[in-house]
Amino acid sequence: MDAQSFHKKVIHTFDYLHENPELSWKEINTTKYIKKILEDAGCTVHTFSDCTGVIGDFGHPIDPDIPIVAIRAAMDALYQEVDGVLQANHSCGHDAHMSIVLGVLWKLVEQPQLLEKLAVRFIFQPAEEVAAGALKIAEKGFINDVDYLFGIHVRPLEEAKNGFVSPAIIHGAANAIEFDIMGDDAHGARPHLSNNAINIGTHIVNAINAIRLNPMIPHSVKVTKFISGGKNTNIIPGSASLALDLRAQTNNEMNILKEKVMRILKETEQLFATKIEITNDYSIPAAEVDKYAQKIAKAAITKVIGEEYTLPPIVTPGGDDFHFYTIHKPELKATMIGLGCDLSPGLHHPNMTFNKEAIFQGIDILTEMIISIYQT
Repeated sequence: MDAQSFHKKVIHTFDYLHENPELSWKEINTTKYIKKILEDAGCTVHTFSDCTGVIGDFGHPIDPDIPIVAIRAAMDALYQEVDGVLQANHSCGHDAHMSIVLGVLWKLVEQPQLLEKLAVRFIFQPAEEVAAGALKIAEKGFINDVDYLFGIHVRPLEEAKNGFVSPAIIHGAANAIEFDIMGDDAHGARPHLSNNAINIGTHIVNAINAIRLNPMIPHSVKVTKFISGGKNTNIIPGSASLALDLRAQTNNEMNILKEKVMRILKETEQLFATKIEITNDYSIPAAEVDKYAQKIAKAAITKVIGEEYTLPPIVTPGGDDFHFYTIHKPELKATMIGLGCDLSPGLHHPNMTFNKEAIFQGIDILTEMIISIYQT
C-alpha cells in the first residue's frame, strides 16, 4: 500500500469511529467493526459472550520463545452535552487511539519478513471511562502471558505541543464516589419535620473543601453532581444524589484522601441522624511505569522524530485504567506514550479537536517500538 492510500485508509477509519461513538459496555458496533479489520489482517481474533471488546493476535503468540508485545486502545466514548444535545461523544481521543493501533497492524502486515519473529496482541478494550474494562480483560487472562504492554494517548496542548511526544504518562490516581442522601420530604412551612437534603449536601461540600493534605503532592476533591428537589418550591427535599471526583498523584495520597472523604460521610450521617448510601465507588490507580519500557519508547521517539522533539515523562492529574494491567501483573514492562497534537480546548471538552496528522506519528513510533524488541 502506498503512502497516500495508507493515509486515506487511516483517516477514513478515524472518521468512522469518530462519527459512531458508543458508551462504556455498549461498544457493540465498534467491536464488530474492529473484529472484521483484525480478521482481514490475518489475526486470530477473540471476542466475549459477556462483554464488548476484541483481541487480535498477530504473528506467533503461542511460541514460548517469542516475547509477546501487546498494544492497547480503549474503545468507549463519553456521554455529554454537545451543542445542546446529550449524546455519546469521542472527546477523550479513543477514536484516535483505535485508529493508531489499527495503523500499526497495517504497517506490520506490510512487512511479511517479520511475521515469523512477531507475537503482537492488539487489545481493543471496552469501558475505560468507567474504569472497568482493563480489569475485565485482565481477569480473562489476556495479559498473563504478555511481556510488554504499550499504550498511547493524545495530550492537551498545555502538556505537549503538536510534534512533541513523551515516552511515558505519569497519570495520577482517580476515584469516583456517588451517594444518595435518603430521607423524607416535608412541607416548606414545617422544616422541623424533616432534614433538608440540600443543607446536608451543602455541609458535605463545605467539609470536603476543608480537607488539607500535603501540598507537595498534587491532589483534589470536588463535587461533580448535586441533584435535589423537584418542581414544587414549597417542598423541602429529603433526598439528594451527589457525586465526588477525587484525584491524587500517588496511590498512597489517594488512600489518605479517600479515608478523609469517607469519614466526612459517616460523621454527616451521625450529625444529621440521616442515612447516606454509597451507590457507586470505583477507582483508577496511579501509573507505575516500567523504566525499561520507557527506555524503549524514548529510543523509538528519538529515531522517528528526533531527540529535539522527545519530551520527558508527562506528569498529569488525569487517570487511565491502563494502569490496572500492571497492578494485575507487576512484572509487566508497560508504558503509555503521550502524543502532542495541539489538542484543545482540553480532554473531555465536548468540542475537543486535535491535529489528526499526529496520528501518523503515533503509528510510526509504536511500530518502531515493537520492531525494536524483536531486533534485539
